[in-house]
Amino acid sequence: MHIVWRRLSCQYQELTPLRPRAGVARSVNTTQVAANWLIGREIVEEEQSGKKRAGYGRKLLADLSARMLKDFGRGYSVDNLEAFRLFYLAYPSLISETLSRKSLAAQKSDAPSRISDLSEIRQTGRAELAVEMKSGHTASGNSWSPGHLHPNLAWSLYRLLLKVESLEARAFYEVEAIKNNWSARELERQINSLLFERLTRSKDKVGLLKLATKGQEIARPVDVFKDPVVLEFLGLPESPRLIESDLEQALINNLQAFLLELGKGFAFVSRQERISLDGDHFYIDLVFYHTILKCYALIDLKVGKLNHGDLGQLQLYVNYYDQERRTQGDNPSLGLILCTDKNDAVVKYTLGPGQQKKIFASRYQLHLLTEAELKTEIRRELKELTSPGN
Repeated sequence: MHIVWRRLSCQYQELTPLRPRAGVARSVNTTQVAANWLIGREIVEEEQSGKKRAGYGRKLLADLSARMLKDFGRGYSVDNLEAFRLFYLAYPSLISETLSRKSLAAQKSDAPSRISDLSEIRQTGRAELAVEMKSGHTASGNSWSPGHLHPNLAWSLYRLLLKVESLEARAFYEVEAIKNNWSARELERQINSLLFERLTRSKDKVGLLKLATKGQEIARPVDVFKDPVVLEFLGLPESPRLIESDLEQALINNLQAFLLELGKGFAFVSRQERISLDGDHFYIDLVFYHTILKCYALIDLKVGKLNHGDLGQLQLYVNYYDQERRTQGDNPSLGLILCTDKNDAVVKYTLGPGQQKKIFASRYQLHLLTEAELKTEIRRELKELTSPGN
């Protein structure tokens, strides 16, 4: 116990001076992540002898916590030390293997002066560690990949990632948090809304692996829209008395959250845009432009079950935009109906193969889904699509 304490003390003292010299919050966050990982490694490798489960209970953590709180102040409660332990177990390769071996070798020495991780790394590989922490590349020069240290992932984000049990899902959220610069609040919302599970509904094994290693990549219209769309941030009750104008107004009032749910690339253009055809007026609920696919995206809201007439109306809007609003450089417009319920067979036969590539229908949910609810939804859709006559 005393040896472990000396090691942690030296590590902390070596890590702390880096903070003021860094000069930026990102370096401070990265240093904190590295310090927490090193503490977790000490607990696992030295006290648990590399085993995932410890047989000592929480007594060691309580003793460590008392010492660290006395010497270093807040942030080292028993719960936090347990989080550091789990952090190392979940991310055993966070810091490159080369640097990890060097620091572990240093710790095997009985000389107190050689216990310090950062002191040893400074002498034998500080340049590599700086590259790893600053550029998002490993010390060996390879590109960053999930499970390794990245300067844009703060400890608050890693605490949330530790709650994701699936390795594929955790890797996906790592990639997306970095690509989209998510805050902890945004990451928590995407995890709670089961974003990964919603995006994997139609993926094969190759698609699943790609999603886990590269995040969401948008190359085709089908990559853009989710089903279901989760709108829990509106705070609306699920009521048959809900009307479409109320739903639309709530989406406008919460536009930033709605854009986050829609995903990358959406830019708001207008609401209730009027189309006049020989004296008849039609109104498109919401108009967006997708900056990645370079096309307009028209969204129609439907309170109730979708029918073929709703699809026909959206087809009208999309065809009009393609002929009257589309300019040079724009790709064909897309349409999305958000509804509370739909029959996928009706969608399939109303649109046909060609229109299904540009017009989509998604259910919306006014509450966060549970994994059980999502599985039930998928089974229901599969049953509809494989039933006789479809």
